[in-house]
Amino acid sequence: MTEQSTFKKYLLFFLFGYTESKNKVLYMILYLLLGYLMAVAFLYAYQRNFIYFPDRSAPVPALYNMPDMEVTSTATGDGLTLRGWYKAPRGTRPVVIMFHGNGGNIGIRNFKARPFLDQGYGVLLAEYRGYGGNAGESSETGFYKDGRAWMKALADHGIPPARTVIYGESIGSGTAVQMAIEYPGIKALILESPFTSLTDTAQRHMFYVPCRLLLKDRFDNLSKIKQVSAPLLVLHGAADTVVPYALGRRLFEAAVEPKTMETYPLGGHNDLYMHGAFAAILNFLDNLDHG
Repeated sequence: MTEQSTFKKYLLFFLFGYTESKNKVLYMILYLLLGYLMAVAFLYAYQRNFIYFPDRSAPVPALYNMPDMEVTSTATGDGLTLRGWYKAPRGTRPVVIMFHGNGGNIGIRNFKARPFLDQGYGVLLAEYRGYGGNAGESSETGFYKDGRAWMKALADHGIPPARTVIYGESIGSGTAVQMAIEYPGIKALILESPFTSLTDTAQRHMFYVPCRLLLKDRFDNLSKIKQVSAPLLVLHGAADTVVPYALGRRLFEAAVEPKTMETYPLGGHNDLYMHGAFAAILNFLDNLDHG
């Protein structure tokens, strides 16, 4: 045995109570720790690839059975041009501006837009940067810039906040809540499968990773919801395995009146319209008009 290896042996004994029988266990622990740290570093570096799942193709309304909607565009404050879909309302009815979740693009939200259109509501399917043929990369701050651009687009179409219903689905609840704060005169805010924050949601799914320390995009709805003065409707499925129902319920409880929550015992994350969500939305909006 060399002097170097002898010194190493005595050092390990002093630090860890080293014996020959502990050697393999010690190195196994060190390798596992190193592997864990490398995995966490990888998740940190590429975290947005695990948050945003865009379909980057540009959808055409007619191909999604929405020929009555037209492609419209708006410019963001940081110089991007975004494309979305729009149809004006009948008469003085409100316009529902929809901020969708983290997957796909506006095309697959056609089934949510159609019942609003059939009732005479206007609809703006607001598309994000990096989605649906739009340039740019997805992020929380980017989504807020996109939201502001689409709110301006509504104003350009002659729709004031008082005739605007902001609708946020899943991660889109973050943009919807932020816009509801920045445009306090809106008619209503509807949140489908919302969370308290993206951080809380991520931590529920990845309890073994310090998400609260690592996440760049947090969408902290809970800290903002008390600033929302518009009438609020929250829709959530009790069987939601993506955003746990408890997070949506906690967000609702933190909000100020007037507020309503509809719970769907068999509802998951993406199927609330199959459980009657639109009927609840229509009833909510009708009550606002006649209240």
